[in-house]
Amino acid sequence: MSIPAKGALRWLLPPFVFVGEVSILLIEFVRRLFRRPFEGNETLSQMAFIGVNSVPIVALTTFASGAVLSLYLAPLLRQSGAGELLGGVIGLTVGRELAPVIAGIMVAARCGSAMAAQIGSMAVTEQIDALRALAVNPYSYLLVPRVLAGVLMLPILGLIGAYSAGTGALLVASTHGIPASQFMRSLEVFTEPWDFIGGVIKTMFFGLIIAVVSCQQGLRTTGGAVGVGRATTGAVVISMVLIYVANYFIAAWFY
Repeated sequence: MSIPAKGALRWLLPPFVFVGEVSILLIEFVRRLFRRPFEGNETLSQMAFIGVNSVPIVALTTFASGAVLSLYLAPLLRQSGAGELLGGVIGLTVGRELAPVIAGIMVAARCGSAMAAQIGSMAVTEQIDALRALAVNPYSYLLVPRVLAGVLMLPILGLIGAYSAGTGALLVASTHGIPASQFMRSLEVFTEPWDFIGGVIKTMFFGLIIAVVSCQQGLRTTGGAVGVGRATTGAVVISMVLIYVANYFIAAWFY
């Protein structure tokens, strides 16, 4: 094999390996989701870690994002004589895109990195092999609780983000002379339940992406502390990229 061919193979092989490993994890998740033993305590612990503990950062970032969006749009729409449209514009943007994506990004940065680091540390210290020696399936103990918690808790965070962003936008709009009643009326007229339901469904896919990618990066960790750092970085970067890519296709499908 020529040197250029070897170089091309070296660049093409990792994506195929990644897709194969993620596919195996998805299959194992489906196989073991309803199979005993159920790791109830670990699942609740991960739900608290991903969901409850992420509420402040998601609420704060979405509140600020909604406020900034209103800061730009309110003067522009008022000058154009379309100030009554602000609530509808904010509602569509927040419900469909802003809240789901920011919730996914924040959870990927906060929880995805922690999951990859924890599982990676277990991998390099042979704790995963110890689980197998104790007849504990690593997929049932590590994978299923995290994926289940991600899929269940991201929609709640997305809804919290939507309310926070809407509140921030409403407060800023009122400082630019757009009454709260007009804002809410516009929101009611120009948005539909599906605008928010679709955003909630998006977050379920984002939670699946974050948990599976983080587990995949953690389980394949080698090389001690350097490998753990590499797995942590890879989990965050890959999750964020896949969230944006998946967001486009889901948006094109839903809307």
